[in-house]
Amino acid sequence: MLIVLFVSAAAIVWWAGMRLPVHVAGLAARTGMGQAFAGMVLLGSITTLPELATAGAAATLGARELAVNGAFGSISFNLMLLALGDAVSGRRALTSIVAKPATLLQGVLGMMLLAIAAAAAGSDDTLFLGVGLWTWALFAASVSALRIASHYEREPAWIVIQPPAPDDQPDEPTVDGDTSRIVLNIAGLAVLILIAGSILAGTGQQLSVRGGIDAGLVGFLLVALATSLPELSTVVGAMKRRRYEMAFGDIFGANMFNIAILFVVDALYAGPPVLSLAGSSEAVAALLGLVVTGCFVIGLLERRDRTIGRLGYDSIAAVGIYLLGVAWLTGIIAR
Repeated sequence: MLIVLFVSAAAIVWWAGMRLPVHVAGLAARTGMGQAFAGMVLLGSITTLPELATAGAAATLGARELAVNGAFGSISFNLMLLALGDAVSGRRALTSIVAKPATLLQGVLGMMLLAIAAAAAGSDDTLFLGVGLWTWALFAASVSALRIASHYEREPAWIVIQPPAPDDQPDEPTVDGDTSRIVLNIAGLAVLILIAGSILAGTGQQLSVRGGIDAGLVGFLLVALATSLPELSTVVGAMKRRRYEMAFGDIFGANMFNIAILFVVDALYAGPPVLSLAGSSEAVAALLGLVVTGCFVIGLLERRDRTIGRLGYDSIAAVGIYLLGVAWLTGIIAR
């Protein structure tokens, strides 16, 4: 029964996620919102709803490791979706096509947030209004990062001198109905993703617990994989319509929201500040996300169209580092 629920929820999430970029692109076109901003705020926040529900439920039940590692694990796994997008985008490196400075800024801001999270893991902390001071700082930094990125999207300080080729330009959105109807469609898809994504993560958690797997490893791998399915479907949907900045914005934005989720975890956890209880595994998980993000930021800066097979050099480096990091984390948790 758990397997049936898991597969059914995955199918619903996939269906909703594939359609979400169409409506978000339509709303962005009608409101003048940039692709990178729409991906970061709209897609990023909506596709993070399952992580929010799962982390909140785990924190309420006292499963701190599951909640914290689930958030950090989703960050690294989300970045692997960009490598997957690189593989399906064609024979050009994905980062050579993306030509928006706002996307680059989003990646750098995400790296800074992950650096703060890594520094906070295991550090002494004090509760303030039921939440640790480190978590307050991370939440404030996440909100500031989103604000900085959204402002920069509207007023970029520089432009790319070699824009994408005409074949790489995004398709024009073809969404029927007025703006209010588009908003309602986005809200409906968001509710579907929240409900089905929560069922997906919950059943995945139960399946793993019955298998006797460590809670930290479950959070970093299985729960992260399950809750990242909305990002996978929206990235694939955006890539099909050549909305590459939106795909990057979705992943970078979702990772910022994942860090902000730690605030909810800390508020709902009945105990000391969650980051003060974190250890080397959480610090390594945060640093892994930082380094993998750095691989794509370098690719966005260089914009070199060099590939091996269908993967750019940055994607290959990101996948290799991620696999090494997972092996390292598995060894840490096993000890």
